[in-house]
Amino acid sequence: MKKLILVTVLLFSLGLLAGHGISFAEDTIKVGIVLPLTGDQAKFGEIEKLSFDMALEEINGKGGIKGKKIELVIEDDTGRPEVGRSVVEKLITKDKVVMIGGGYSSSVTYAVAGVCQQNQMPFLINTGAADKITEQKWDYIFRLNPPASKYSASVEELLAEVIKPKTVTILHENSLFGTSSAKSFEKSCEKAGYKVLLKQGYEAGGIDFKPVLTQVKQLNPDVVYMVSYVMDAALIMKQSKELKINPKMFIGGAAGFTLPEFQQNAGAASEKIISATLWHQVLPFPGAMDYYNKFKAKFNKETEYHGAEAYAAAYVIADVLNRTKSLKNEDIKKALSETDMMTAFGPVKFTNWDKMTNQNKASSYVVQWIDGKLEMVWPKNLAAKPFVFPVNWLKVWGY
Repeated sequence: MKKLILVTVLLFSLGLLAGHGISFAEDTIKVGIVLPLTGDQAKFGEIEKLSFDMALEEINGKGGIKGKKIELVIEDDTGRPEVGRSVVEKLITKDKVVMIGGGYSSSVTYAVAGVCQQNQMPFLINTGAADKITEQKWDYIFRLNPPASKYSASVEELLAEVIKPKTVTILHENSLFGTSSAKSFEKSCEKAGYKVLLKQGYEAGGIDFKPVLTQVKQLNPDVVYMVSYVMDAALIMKQSKELKINPKMFIGGAAGFTLPEFQQNAGAASEKIISATLWHQVLPFPGAMDYYNKFKAKFNKETEYHGAEAYAAAYVIADVLNRTKSLKNEDIKKALSETDMMTAFGPVKFTNWDKMTNQNKASSYVVQWIDGKLEMVWPKNLAAKPFVFPVNWLKVWGY
């Protein structure tokens, strides 16, 4: 009996009975990452995976965590909630990860968060934005990016101070992110006194948006606000150009309108479009421009806010694992809750506010495609280029 007690004490001291049998005695510390690497959202998953990989290389190159390297076990959720649930269950039960990161689309993130909460597995979300994800009082779920209802805050300031519209139309993908973002923006418009002439949802992956865009043209709104992923965003703008729709401003609600692929696919139809964004490399955050330059040099392409979220999340994960008392789930959760750090994405501190639990407070900004480049234009004190307004779209498009 004495021997049994001694062995048990020894096991606890090594942490082998903590958090799914994982301890600092293992060769590596496994962290699960869930991203869409195939399917319609693969471009977002790719930019985030590359950013996670780059951060991991830097972190491990500096000695890792307590002499151990972090190992990212990255799983493809394919952009589908049921697949997200399946892969996160695998990460928890088979791969024995100590925490989960990633989370792109809101619908998949919500599904993954439910599984993580049920298994008391700490989950750091870096992109999935629907408000409801952090409104469930789930204590194992933490979010680095702001909720969807806050994405348009800076756009709303620009509307009030410069564009001053009277009428608005809203087009949005029928996803959890699209519908929640559109609903929030509609409420903001009503509060500001802008008349919403049309709020129309659509299924992702469509090829003909002209019926609804013809409606938009007939309504002749001051603002066309769109919440779309990258391929739909590009197609909507190309078809708006073909139909010669000429509002005061086309505005993207982040998501697909900031990726380099949007400009590549939309071509001339992307020029002078503005979009909400959560980050830009010119922001005065330590390491922001350095991350952008390193990404561009390493992968020979530009990055934007989705990549910055993933890059920052990797450093938050490293910070948490460095501070945690053990790799028990509850100790990692405690370390997450005590996070208070600056990243290339901005400050990260998880608090409870409004209806949200463990939600970081992050700002939004406005970018504009100017001469084929995504430039920061609002707020004024942070702008790299002046906001181009008014815009004669027909002239911009060469008509």
